Amino acid sequence: MKKFWFKGLIANISLLLLTGCAEKLVDVNVTIVDQKTALENQILGSYEELGNEVLLLASVRSVDEEGKLKPVIEVPKGKRKALRAMQRQEFNHDDIQEFKQTLCAGEGNDGLLKFFDNERTQKDPKYKEFVVAILKEENEDRLTILQRIVATNENFSETDLPKVQKISASLNRDNALAGEKVQSDEGTWSAK
Repeated sequence: MKKFWFKGLIANISLLLLTGCAEKLVDVNVTIVDQKTALENQILGSYEELGNEVLLLASVRSVDEEGKLKPVIEVPKGKRKALRAMQRQEFNHDDIQEFKQTLCAGEGNDGLLKFFDNERTQKDPKYKEFVVAILKEENEDRLTILQRIVATNENFSETDLPKVQKISASLNRDNALAGEKVQSDEGTWSAK
C-alpha cells in the first residue's frame, strides 16, 4: 500500500512540476530578421565555410591507416584562390590590426581598407611602402573572398558584388575596435 501511495505522490509532484514549467515552455520570443541581416548571415555563413575548409585542408594527413599515401584532393581553382586569400589574411592579421590601431588604415564603406598618412608613414618612406603593400594584399584577398561568396551563393549574381561589399563594410564597421577609423555609408569618416 505504501508503494502505491509513494508512486502516486511522485506522479503528483511530477505533474505539478511539469505544469509549473509549462508556462515557461510555451513562452515564445519572435525575432523578425530584416533582409540586410539575412544577407549578412548568408555572407558570414559562406565565409565561415571557407574558413572551415582552410582548416580541413591544413589538417588532412597524406597517409592512410595502412601507411599508404592518399591521393591529393583536387581543389577547384576559384576555391583554391579564396582559400589562399584567407591564409594570407591570417598571416597579415597582426599587421592589419596595428595599422588600424595607429590610424594609418581605416575600414572603407566598400568593404576595403583605406590608407591614411600618420606621423610614422610621413617620416619613414619604407614603412609607408610596407603599409601600402600589405593593405593592397588585404584588399585583394577581401575581393577574392567576396567574389567567391558571390559565385557560390545561389542568391547572388556577379552584379551583386557591390551590394555584398556594402554588407561586408557594415560587418567590418561592427567589428572595428574603439578608436579605429570607419567610413559611413554616406562617405564620412569617424573614429568608432
